[in-house]
Amino acid sequence: MGENEVSRETSAPPQTSSSTGKVVGIRRLKEPMPNPIKTRIFTVANQKGGVGKTTTAVNVAAALAMGGLKVLVIDLDPQGNACTALGVDRNEGPGMFEVLIDEVPLKDVVKKVAGFPHLECAPANQELAGAEIAMVNFVAREQILKLALNDFILERESTGNRFDYIIIDCPPSLGLLTVNALTAAEEVLVPIQCEYYSLEGISLLMQTLQKIKRALNPQVHVSTIVLTMFDSRTRLANDVANDVRAHFPKELIDIPIPRAVRVSEAPSFRQTVMTYDAASPGAIAYMQVAREIAARGTNGTGNVA
Repeated sequence: MGENEVSRETSAPPQTSSSTGKVVGIRRLKEPMPNPIKTRIFTVANQKGGVGKTTTAVNVAAALAMGGLKVLVIDLDPQGNACTALGVDRNEGPGMFEVLIDEVPLKDVVKKVAGFPHLECAPANQELAGAEIAMVNFVAREQILKLALNDFILERESTGNRFDYIIIDCPPSLGLLTVNALTAAEEVLVPIQCEYYSLEGISLLMQTLQKIKRALNPQVHVSTIVLTMFDSRTRLANDVANDVRAHFPKELIDIPIPRAVRVSEAPSFRQTVMTYDAASPGAIAYMQVAREIAARGTNGTGNVA
């Protein structure tokens, strides 16, 4: 999908307030994305930091929402970078800490994302950094998020306002927060930076995932792998991409996200690249990835029908 197709797909371009930096107006695609037959819950995980995990989570979520789908982003990373990219104030009102520790319902913390009619965010407030310590002595501590999320999903479905996608952004570790996210999800999206250490990271993640499948969540599986920060000029990036293609042919969405300045700049304006510069190579790639994810969800299995 080239630049012309992006400009043809998008309706009125967003405007940015010079005083606040926030997106004004609504972005939609002229060609909507297909609805999944049920809510798809993704955990975006990679225990190696700096691989584009949060960037992938928020941009895929924004692209899906632009495609007319109802999307919830749960920011489970104490750094709160997903909130920053979505322009959500993480210090106003309760957040995910209260959901996990004080049993505050998710409906009381979820906030609308400006500029998107169908995108919402459950913010990671600053107290979330202490959640893992507070949860240590809880009964069924690995399933706290799953129980809270199930209640929220049922409530939304009962009002005819079902989410199509729920995307959980995790910290770059395999602590209790990430274990909660993997226990609550059915699908795992793994961003892999096109460098050698990222291959080691996914190997360790797979080992952890097998333990969670046996003990906590038999349904969870890696359904989607996305190559990030891809520089086609380097031999290493191409070698890593070829290794991933060989080992994960079904899971890989073979649309590499280029190493692009616009993708990195967008969060500083409290935006995703989808609204910051929809015609940039990074935005085009993320839109293609989102379309492929949506296409794979039409049979309810996370695989292409």
